[in-house]
Amino acid sequence: MIQKAFLEKLGLQSQNEGTSTGLKSLSGSTQKIDSHSPVDGAFIGSVSVTTREQYDQVIQTAEAAFKEWRNMPAPKRGEIVRQYGDILRQYKEPLGNLVSYEMGKSLQEGLGEVQEMIDICDFAVGLSRQLYGLTIQSERPAHRMYEQWHPLGIVGIISAFNFPVAVWSWNACLAWVCGDVCVWKASEKTPLCAIACQNLFQQVLKANDLPEGISNIVTGDYKIGEHLTSDTRVALISATGSTRMGRIVGQAVAARFGRSILELGGNNAIIITPSADMKIVLTGAVFGAVGTAGQRCTSTRRLIIHESVYDQVKSTLAKAYPQLRIGDPLDANNHVGPLIDTQAVDNYLNAIEQIKKANGKFVVEGGVLSGPGYESGCYVKPCIAEVENHFDIVQHETFAPILYLIKYKNIEEAIALQNDVPQGLSSAIMTTNLREAENFLSAAGSDCGIANVNIGTSGAEIGGAFGGEKETGGGRESGSDAWKAYMRRQTNTINYSETIPLAQGIKFDF
Repeated sequence: MIQKAFLEKLGLQSQNEGTSTGLKSLSGSTQKIDSHSPVDGAFIGSVSVTTREQYDQVIQTAEAAFKEWRNMPAPKRGEIVRQYGDILRQYKEPLGNLVSYEMGKSLQEGLGEVQEMIDICDFAVGLSRQLYGLTIQSERPAHRMYEQWHPLGIVGIISAFNFPVAVWSWNACLAWVCGDVCVWKASEKTPLCAIACQNLFQQVLKANDLPEGISNIVTGDYKIGEHLTSDTRVALISATGSTRMGRIVGQAVAARFGRSILELGGNNAIIITPSADMKIVLTGAVFGAVGTAGQRCTSTRRLIIHESVYDQVKSTLAKAYPQLRIGDPLDANNHVGPLIDTQAVDNYLNAIEQIKKANGKFVVEGGVLSGPGYESGCYVKPCIAEVENHFDIVQHETFAPILYLIKYKNIEEAIALQNDVPQGLSSAIMTTNLREAENFLSAAGSDCGIANVNIGTSGAEIGGAFGGEKETGGGRESGSDAWKAYMRRQTNTINYSETIPLAQGIKFDF
């Protein structure tokens, strides 16, 4: 159980006193969301559900804050984000513990997620001095043409339970330095993590005498998300979640000519070649498959293995999996924590049944764990199955620690198998053959937004743009020039001559 002191440090009352949101705008609602930990099933606290009236108040508050925030010089906005990074450093331990306990990921991953928040703050601070445009040569004499970037307005952020704080910060920190304000619809499965982040940022705003509406939060189920996606006052929706959710969000936002960043499902594969270093293969494949209990969008779902090393890889994995320690994720000795809830367990069990019906063969059997330490009913066994890539269950993403083994004959077939799924997020190849690596990274290679050589599919550094293709949505967050999605481009032409020549040599005399 998370320490009472940690909750109090984050502005959350203990469970015995009833957890408070700490937000004026969300008080007074009669509906509540109860947060229970998948670690032990214990009740952590309740959060008020945002009503429609409260939602409109939040948007009005955000609109008012934007009018002030957009006029602050970008480096000054960066200073506010820098201060947020500093306060996250102070609260890394309690926030990391809350992430681990409310979501169910290992403590090291929880702390690592907060570190990602700190890193994106640092990245955004530097970015605040680099929101650059281009100078363009005009065809008309004595004219200067250039482009500049302006804030969009309100950015709506819809985040998922598996990364309850980091992915929000990828969006929010960039949006803030770009001059936008944010409205965050957090996952109803991890609401307290969101409230804690909001409480910490509000401390920074208060210390700098800035409007609270620069950062806002709304809580509830998909209905609150629908308010955001259909609201013409919200310029951009950045949504992370399933492909099914993304289709709904994308269509709703497009129908009103809004903008969207969609980070959706993954079905990620590692190609293992004959020349692969097997020590790297084992670490990359196992962590990719079982880290966060297989609940990452970048989790490794498929191993595409050359026939000459197939039996060796299968045997090595079969020996490694029984050594995995499954249990309380706040215990650093454990490798695998729980799934988020019993619904996720049902999806896991359903996938196992579909594998059996398709005549897949299990190398390592799955199942639900019970007994002391597993009282929440959310702990499952990571499992491995031999399948064909075309199996229907293999073509769909299952958010659970199920790893598929698939055999190939040559590199062209391997790349074709890797690409032959609807999703296109992350991919990897394990090889010491330069030609194979370069083929994998070529235009005819991996069709994913992320393609790695000799590292796994799971995880990403904030310096690179994160996102994928096909049913993964096509959006980009975090590093590189992803900031441009949070701004509007404007082309400017200045005539400093005494005449007004027209473009393309058009004459207009009268």
